[in-house]
Amino acid sequence: MTDDGQRRKAQSSAAHSSFVGDLSWDEVGRRLEAGASAILPIGAGAKQHGWHLPMRTDAIQAEWLASQLAQAFPALIWPVVSYGHYPAFIDYTGSCSLSSELFEAMVRELATALLGYGANTVLIVDTGISTIAPIDRAVAGLKALHLKVHDGPLYREAADRLTTQHHGGHADELETSRLLALAPHLVHMSRALASPAEPPGPGPMQHSNPAAANYSASGSIGDPAAATGDKGWALLNAMIEDMTQTVRAWRASSID
Repeated sequence: MTDDGQRRKAQSSAAHSSFVGDLSWDEVGRRLEAGASAILPIGAGAKQHGWHLPMRTDAIQAEWLASQLAQAFPALIWPVVSYGHYPAFIDYTGSCSLSSELFEAMVRELATALLGYGANTVLIVDTGISTIAPIDRAVAGLKALHLKVHDGPLYREAADRLTTQHHGGHADELETSRLLALAPHLVHMSRALASPAEPPGPGPMQHSNPAAANYSASGSIGDPAAATGDKGWALLNAMIEDMTQTVRAWRASSID
């Protein structure tokens, strides 16, 4: 292919992208005027995920889920909000957490801005757990739909059917399987370490006191050893179907 051909192909690819970071501001405006929704993915970019998964595990999932959702509906995807309210993990080096109040205010400002630019709605793809309550408060009264990716019935059924671990919740069999599907080159199964036999107690996790109820040396909650990429794809496909059904139902009720 000639240099001109390669250039045209690259320009065409960018023009058809759903990611606002690939587009010019006027193209973003045109697509919003044509009825596009705004997708705001939220997933930690600096949060421990055991010794075997990257700290941006949540961000990887959030961006991929957003990209799949944008194939089902006319939508533009804003950059992943990679800092949030993750207080359970701050004992692990580099794991960043905002206060609930600051995170809530940030999400509300972002959603309000996107609606102000003409988005017909804001779809928030949330890969967290401790982020759920602040986001719910942030979008109260706004034309925004908070998609809690672990809550859908199809995902819960798939998780119950596929899991073999005694307990889980973080960097476990399920999450490790999803990363083995999406980014296997970033998963180091030789370093995967199960957490203690019982689920952690209340409060932030810690890695330095084996006697603590919420101790996990690696940061995992559960046992990632049985994770597979096939399980990961089944879980991710269930998540996407749950999200798609939720958005369709919400859009239909909004029209009514």
